[in-house]
Amino acid sequence: MGETNGGGGLLERSEQLAELRQAHETVRSGRGGVLVLLGGEAGGGKTALVRRFRAECRTSRPVLQGACDPLYTPRPLGPFLEMAQDAGGAIGELIERGAKSYELATAIIRDVRERPGLVLVLEDLHWADEATLDVLSLLGRRIGALPALVIATYRSDEVGRGHPLRRLLGELRGAGTRRLSVGPLSAGAVCELARSHGRDGTALHRATGGNPFFVTEVLAGDDGEVPLTVRDAVLARAARLGPEAAAVLDAVSVTPPYAELRLIEDATGLDEALRAGMLESVPGGVAFRHELARITVEESLAPHRRLELHRGVLRVLLGEPEKADPSRVAHHADAAGDDEVVLAWAPRAAERAAGSGAHREAAAQYARALRYATGLDPAARAGLLERRSYECYLTEQTQDSIEALQEAIDEHRRAGDRTGEGIAMSTLSRRLWCGGCTDAAVEAGRAALRLLDTVAAGAELALAYTNQASVALNIEEYADTLEMGARALSLAERHSVPEVVVHSLNNVGTMMLLAGEAEGIGKLERSLALAEREGLEEHIGRAYIHAGWAMTRVRSYHLASWLDRGVLACADLGLEAWKHYVLAYRARYHLDLGRWEKAADDAEEVLRDAKPVPLPRILALSVLGLIRARRGGDDPWPLLDEARELTVGRAELQYVAPVATARAEAAWLAGAPVEPELAQAWGLASRRGARWVLGELAWLRRLAGDPDRDLAGTGLLEPYALQLAGEVAAAAERWRKRDCAYDAALALAGAADEASLRTALAEFQRLGARPAAAIVTRRLRSRGVRDIPRGPQRWTRGNPAELTRREVEVLGLVQQGLSNVEIAERLFLSTKTVHHHVSAILRKLGVSRRGQAAAEAARLGLTPFS
Repeated sequence: MGETNGGGGLLERSEQLAELRQAHETVRSGRGGVLVLLGGEAGGGKTALVRRFRAECRTSRPVLQGACDPLYTPRPLGPFLEMAQDAGGAIGELIERGAKSYELATAIIRDVRERPGLVLVLEDLHWADEATLDVLSLLGRRIGALPALVIATYRSDEVGRGHPLRRLLGELRGAGTRRLSVGPLSAGAVCELARSHGRDGTALHRATGGNPFFVTEVLAGDDGEVPLTVRDAVLARAARLGPEAAAVLDAVSVTPPYAELRLIEDATGLDEALRAGMLESVPGGVAFRHELARITVEESLAPHRRLELHRGVLRVLLGEPEKADPSRVAHHADAAGDDEVVLAWAPRAAERAAGSGAHREAAAQYARALRYATGLDPAARAGLLERRSYECYLTEQTQDSIEALQEAIDEHRRAGDRTGEGIAMSTLSRRLWCGGCTDAAVEAGRAALRLLDTVAAGAELALAYTNQASVALNIEEYADTLEMGARALSLAERHSVPEVVVHSLNNVGTMMLLAGEAEGIGKLERSLALAEREGLEEHIGRAYIHAGWAMTRVRSYHLASWLDRGVLACADLGLEAWKHYVLAYRARYHLDLGRWEKAADDAEEVLRDAKPVPLPRILALSVLGLIRARRGGDDPWPLLDEARELTVGRAELQYVAPVATARAEAAWLAGAPVEPELAQAWGLASRRGARWVLGELAWLRRLAGDPDRDLAGTGLLEPYALQLAGEVAAAAERWRKRDCAYDAALALAGAADEASLRTALAEFQRLGARPAAAIVTRRLRSRGVRDIPRGPQRWTRGNPAELTRREVEVLGLVQQGLSNVEIAERLFLSTKTVHHHVSAILRKLGVSRRGQAAAEAARLGLTPFS
């Protein structure tokens, strides 16, 4: 947007244009691919900049360009659908047949490797659907090795902290990724433009803020005055057109992103609108030159006029139903208030969206259909509700998922469909557990079993059994999980229900792994393989989540490859919620292996990007709290207190144990009593027979010097069984074989002999675990040992204040005068996290204000890491 002079030239955009040229030259010379992320406010000149680049771009392949749609519910892969006619070959075919995001990305990657030099332009990503963002994510992660230039534009003022694009921007950070922005025009540039029109440039800059689009629209007017708003400028410009051209503007305004020529009846009016510069020709039809102008015209329409226009577009689209895009038909039918068409086409749009991996858009399309479904029979309405519930479940809209399913149960009852009611009730048990309603989940599962046991004996009953096994797994009832899982598996295999086979194998395999039975991994592998073969995306994600849960519980890190694979697989499938679970478990894995920076990165990503689903947040908070406690310096308790608050009312060990063990260890390191932190977890672990958790809790009590509980008959697992039996050297060796150096040192910290304590001290010092090192040092001194090594100093000449790497980075931005909010945006952190970092910086530098911190940093010669 924002051509800034009548000759089509650009003002104050030479640097950005040079960056695009340089990126293209990098690709042409074979030095790798480049992803350019081009941000700026609405009307800031992004489109004009890209248009100029395209005009001078010399490439052996057509430049593929597409824009995201400003529809209420975006079309899945909208920009790629727009490219289809130019793409050709395998890419064009995939786009036309509605391929999934990862299939499309794979095809683009393959095509680029065979035919280098592709230039791909994706505009208006602030409106993008999930599938489009998934494609960009896949391309962005591999861009350095691809001979292609990808330019993606977005409105930075419309991408808030919770926006899906914001999360993606945080992920795309490789060497092949470049970030550009277009800012407002300076007062001097606006005055230069205004001078040639005989206008007051200072007043124009004051009224428009230098926004290129606003400036352009104001200067296009001929009334000699600066309008109070650009809305006035757009409408004043439109008012100068004849009635035929004005009617064309009205028609195009309701058909984003562009209007096909078949939707416009008056060719004379179209010619006038094009000549006036309000519209421009685009592939497939015509569109407003500026989206803000389209919005302005659309919002100016009288309600009856808007209704009339949408009905007209709908008639044309339905005239060729085989060519119609379901999303567009549903959009115009909704705006036209046509119940029958919405009910026919919105579910089709939802199915296409779900098939492309755009699950949030699918949920919205089902919601659209349900708004018009009051007259449907109960069975049909129940079907829509169940499908919406599933799509909401996949996109972390847990409460909406539960409410839709509860409505579906009511509809099944109205229809007298006891089997349908039982199936929905069984599914509800899983949704309730995800929403934190454990007791209600258990009761719903039991009610479903009672109901289905009287009306069904095949696939439906198998589903009820496997859902009940899932609830039993989540509360770690070993016997119930295996019994219900075995019944479900038997029924599912007998009646050929692959989804239940997959689910049952997962339930049983995970429970076995949690109990320390290594053969459980075989069942989990079978579950994953079958889920991949059958295309059961949810269950693919579930396999990776449960592998992470089990391996971090019993430290089976020979399975660690599941974590990286799981993060990528969930991202590729658009399973954001599932990805955050796997990231949280990967954070714990890195923590256990002493990779504290990597652990913090994963945990912070979960806290930054995940919806407020309790378990991933609990895990991430526990990891970050432990890192602080183990390093010393930063206060771990705000994080650990928040984690404990999230466990209130929860009776599942997977929630309670990570928090209890983290808090107990932090208390021990601080010299505080550990017992208050362990009581609830001890009772739960004892009831569930969770032998690994009992061992960890007992060892923490032993380290703190508290008396041992009675562990007779608990059958504790190694290495804790060895530690508690006094064989700490053997236990430490078991930990080393698991690559858990910190745990090996913890085992030795409970020894009585000097050699073991010295080994523990050396390991703690190597890891930078200062509080634990201090405890072991005191124990050595109490035994009369004097020649105790101090270990490596944490500071260097470049960092005498002992700041962490992240704190140095934050300090650099403080020196630049950025606020906490601005630093959070720059580093993709939460404002609360930045506040904690700044507080730690002030404390370590011995100052009380940010200005003093900047001055002290300059005095010490502290500079940000590059």
